[in-house]
Amino acid sequence: MIQQARQMIAEGMLGEIRIINMQFAHGFHNEAVELQAESTRWRVTPKYAGPSYVLGDLATHPLFIAETMVPNLNITRLMCARQSFVKSRAPLEDNAFVLMEYNNGAVGSLWTSAVNSGAMHSQKVRVIGEKASIEWWDERPNQLSYEVQGEPARVLERGMPYLSQQALADDRIGGGHPEGLFEAWANLYRRYAIAIDAMDRGDRAFLETFWYPDVEAGLHGVYWVEQCVKSADAGGQWVDFNCH
Repeated sequence: MIQQARQMIAEGMLGEIRIINMQFAHGFHNEAVELQAESTRWRVTPKYAGPSYVLGDLATHPLFIAETMVPNLNITRLMCARQSFVKSRAPLEDNAFVLMEYNNGAVGSLWTSAVNSGAMHSQKVRVIGEKASIEWWDERPNQLSYEVQGEPARVLERGMPYLSQQALADDRIGGGHPEGLFEAWANLYRRYAIAIDAMDRGDRAFLETFWYPDVEAGLHGVYWVEQCVKSADAGGQWVDFNCH
């Protein structure tokens, strides 16, 4: 459904993009669970996790999803505030808010948290244009909400023939049968394989139009985390974003 959102945005069905709202805010670490769970401890240990917890571990997921949906928008600057509500996790954050500005004048917000008590994943991306909005929620991954101003809201279902050919290409078992995380991973691995094959054949023209999470996407995520930490540690100042 992310591919469907990408295609709808590219076709102008939302109009000029104005706002991108992202979040990944679960509640599973609302207490110091890492004191009993060694598998969680590394996430809040700077030696292993680096300068952040939820910004790197959680926030980069909806950030990448949003950038897959709207690949032509580039962040120009951002500001971040981060908190350690479980004090033993400091200086690493377990909650953070990020504001972003984009090269077309759009704005973005991202809330990431591990202390959103009672919530499961709560990973959502909402893209708002001048005419319509779309929203995807990872707890209902087979659906995409499409809302046109002045019209009834619509819910697009995975695997249905009204979806774009690009979206149907990632479909595996047809509409009505739920797909989930393993299928999404498999689709990503398939894209890696297709890209490797195209590179081996020297088909660079194909690679220019084919998207997949490449090394630059990883570097972009790391730089984003570093700039968020820089902003937060400077009291939430705006910082430039120059990762292009």
